[in-house]
Amino acid sequence: MLATKVILALAVAMGLVMGGATVSHAQVKIKLEPYVTGLNSPLAMVQPPGDDRKFVVEQFGRVRIIDANGELLGTPFLDIRSKLPNLMADFDERGLLGLTFHPNFSSNGKFYISYSAVLDFQSDVGKMLWWDHTNIVSEFTVSKDNPNIANPKSERILTSISWPQFNHNGHWIGFGKDGLLYISTGDGGYANDWGIGHNVTDGNGQDLASLNGKILRIDVNSSADGNNYSIPADNPFVGMDDVRPEIYAYGLRNPWRCSFDMKDDRLFCADVQQNSFEEVDIISKGANLGWRRMEGTHCFDYAKPDGHPGNCDQSGLTLPILEYNNCTAQPNGCKGISVTGGYVYRGANEAWDGKYIFGDWSKSFAAMDGQIFIATESGGNWTMEVAEVDGMEGKQPFVLAFAQDAAGEVYALTSITRGPNGELDTIYKIVPAD
Repeated sequence: MLATKVILALAVAMGLVMGGATVSHAQVKIKLEPYVTGLNSPLAMVQPPGDDRKFVVEQFGRVRIIDANGELLGTPFLDIRSKLPNLMADFDERGLLGLTFHPNFSSNGKFYISYSAVLDFQSDVGKMLWWDHTNIVSEFTVSKDNPNIANPKSERILTSISWPQFNHNGHWIGFGKDGLLYISTGDGGYANDWGIGHNVTDGNGQDLASLNGKILRIDVNSSADGNNYSIPADNPFVGMDDVRPEIYAYGLRNPWRCSFDMKDDRLFCADVQQNSFEEVDIISKGANLGWRRMEGTHCFDYAKPDGHPGNCDQSGLTLPILEYNNCTAQPNGCKGISVTGGYVYRGANEAWDGKYIFGDWSKSFAAMDGQIFIATESGGNWTMEVAEVDGMEGKQPFVLAFAQDAAGEVYALTSITRGPNGELDTIYKIVPAD
């Protein structure tokens, strides 16, 4: 077990123990309807196109199947625990992080995962001594004999990025309607986008020669330049010197869970900030989301992270659609310490249509106090409120992620522990309160 002081120090370093924004009285009442339990830190639940099954990512290294009857199958679809570094049971941001299915999955059986692997330092002594792990995005295929079992020998590595710290991994993955694969990456970890493995002058988020702190976009259907993918011709920085052509957008700190709106394919990402504010962004091609020049809508100085200068260069920046106070450095009216991205609701409840359902991991690092928010768009402007959860005794579990099924309904993926520990965690369907 980590000592209390070490836990708190880690939390501050990662920008987790925080919060902020004026709290309004909840107007939307919801109920968390248990859907499936017995999971280990569920970080994603994905329903393939044209399929009646749902696939769940467990942080400690397994993909599980929920069948059409809502039953969790005992045999994992995929088990990559042997590929992961030893995860810290008390708290860890590494592990099996993301899952998505090829748009033609029903015919080609291809799917994609993102995960933290043991560091591949490639003879770099500095990395061997000081860096932490390697984040990978890989393609797999389903077994020919059993549609509920993946072929573990079919792995084809697409991207492999060395990571200086254990945290700020991002690595949500998903296909847009353009058929291209999008990958979110964090700034590399620790605090303030500074230190080993970071661009000290500008931060990794602003460094277009770095894949950290970005949204990447690649074509998995062809290979080029020695990679198991190619670069879409309309990526915004193609052909520019000293710029990685995979970059679709930049200026992110730790984009923790993104999603495409089922209706119009807008890409929403929640970006975990430092100590004072949390933000949600709509990502557009070539956009600079601001980190580390900005924290949320506030100017940021990495040397004085809680100071927030009154003026800074905001030219060319795309500011967040939503922001709230982080309980660490802005406790007045705070709403949480680490934003968790969600989904635009497109389900059966017409009153919720177009609302963005998202949340926060917890209002405290010391104990679970997860939050669920409902955001509403009007005239291009967004407002948010804390959902009133009916029928749940005590505080809500840690909110790790959200999911959306083919019918547009939204689910909350939760845990009762801080780390990938045990198999006691639950996925809830979010429904209107009676």
